[in-house]
Amino acid sequence: MIDDQTRTELRQIAARYPEARSGLLPMLHLVQSAEGRVTADGIETCAEILGLSAAEVSGVATFYTMYKRKPVGEYHVGVCTNTLCAVMGGDLIFERLQQHLEVGNDETTTDGKITLEHLECNAACDYAPVMMVNWEFMDDQTPASATAVVDDLRAGKEVRSTRGPRICTWREAERVLAGFPDDRADEGPSAGHASLVGLGIARERGWTAPDSDARVTQGADTGVPEEPEKSVAGAEESDDSMATAAAVEADSPTDTTAAEKGDAT
Repeated sequence: MIDDQTRTELRQIAARYPEARSGLLPMLHLVQSAEGRVTADGIETCAEILGLSAAEVSGVATFYTMYKRKPVGEYHVGVCTNTLCAVMGGDLIFERLQQHLEVGNDETTTDGKITLEHLECNAACDYAPVMMVNWEFMDDQTPASATAVVDDLRAGKEVRSTRGPRICTWREAERVLAGFPDDRADEGPSAGHASLVGLGIARERGWTAPDSDARVTQGADTGVPEEPEKSVAGAEESDDSMATAAAVEADSPTDTTAAEKGDAT
């Protein structure tokens, strides 16, 4: 059952938004933080607070794959198997973890520690193949390194994201997604070498973004860019073309009008 503290926090989330129903997504994350999944009671509670039907809330909860209807392990391990990660070794990593953990896709180990799932693109192609633990990046993985990560998690050792903070539990991560910070946002680097290669090349070659002062100034108040001025020759050429077209049309036979067709019949 949803406890009183969670109910209070669900109402706090709904109160953040001009339209309370806009808070449904973070509210469902909070339900998962408290319950370990989206439960029937969690759906009913969200519906009650937002003035929605249980069917409307359930429709959202079953549409997004981040919302789980069965219990999730202490750590959710997702392996990207989309195109680039797959060809770089993502498929092999996923197969190795399935064998090592003795689970299938979206299944949890018998000790309740790891839930394994194959994921679509995580927008980290410059670090392929990528694995995520509770939505934190583990970059440039191999079957061996991925196996070591899950073994450390199961053993209770501290594991750090390659571009982020210490890995927390899945329920703790869900609470952060609900909008309750854990003060780990500044842990770890915000960007790695691969993400900064383009910036380095631009600086090396002196490339810069266009100067904002170089934009067209006329019409700036209205946001409408100035139309380029036509040259005199261009204007005369345009007028000559229109005149020629009019003359050709005047010389060509015209279609019989509807009235003339009526007279003919």
